[in-house]
Amino acid sequence: MAGVMAGHPLDTIRIRLQQPRLPSSSAPASAIALIRHIVATEGPTALFKGMASPLATIAFQNAVSFQTYALLSRALVDPSKQAQHQQPLSYERVALAGIGAGTIQTLILSPVDLIKIRLQLQTARRLVSVASSLGPLTLARDIFRKEGIRGLYRGWGITVLRDAPSHGVYFGSYEFIREKLHPGCRSNGQETLLTMLTAGGLAGSLSWLCCYPLDVVKSRLQAQGGVGGSGTRYKGIIDCFQISVREEGFHVLFRGLGTSLARAYLVNGAIFSAYESTLRFLSPRSPPQSETNLGLRPISP
Repeated sequence: MAGVMAGHPLDTIRIRLQQPRLPSSSAPASAIALIRHIVATEGPTALFKGMASPLATIAFQNAVSFQTYALLSRALVDPSKQAQHQQPLSYERVALAGIGAGTIQTLILSPVDLIKIRLQLQTARRLVSVASSLGPLTLARDIFRKEGIRGLYRGWGITVLRDAPSHGVYFGSYEFIREKLHPGCRSNGQETLLTMLTAGGLAGSLSWLCCYPLDVVKSRLQAQGGVGGSGTRYKGIIDCFQISVREEGFHVLFRGLGTSLARAYLVNGAIFSAYESTLRFLSPRSPPQSETNLGLRPISP
């Protein structure tokens, strides 16, 4: 939750930078200038718009993601090495488990992200006061009443295309980087907090780097049709990609990337550190044979 609160202002900047540039818009095109513009014209609280929905669901979403990853990791253990317990899961199988975890968690993430994006863009579109006061639950009910469950899951397909491979990179690169920073830690679980923070932060940034163009398309698809928006402009993933590139050039697919990488490093360093530390705290005296196949061991007493 602390990661959400710390990273949300940067997430708001990312979402606004990713949207189509309107001829009448006075918003700057750079992250720093946009932060100053938002604070000056809308107040600092505008940077936290839409935070309630991810804040309310982040614990459950991460629990689903990491538990799915753990279950798939155990299922992917090579039977010939299962009795050894000293052999960590291969990076390829770690990535495969990550792909599965990323796919499953989109069932929670997709509607939450849609609500968040619509709220983050409300003030940017200069809505009337009534529309601007919509909260996440009111907005969710409004979307469900008008479009049904399909409306809440607008953009789910592109979310899967983004999150499945990016989670493979996320978990795979984390295991790879922490082993390089602290050789042997995947077997003995003795890496330092700094290793966790660094490996988690870099893994988060790499996962965003590999999927960022898909995230731009996803944000545009989920933003359209919102209160105060201009209706449905894009017919689908390919249409959104083609129109965006044709009107704004290929660089539009990387607009806001720097902000996203900075946020990803901050948030995911904290997430992995909390995850690893919690596992060790909850089972400080577990014997080696009860070790999971995620390369994790409890801290020795």
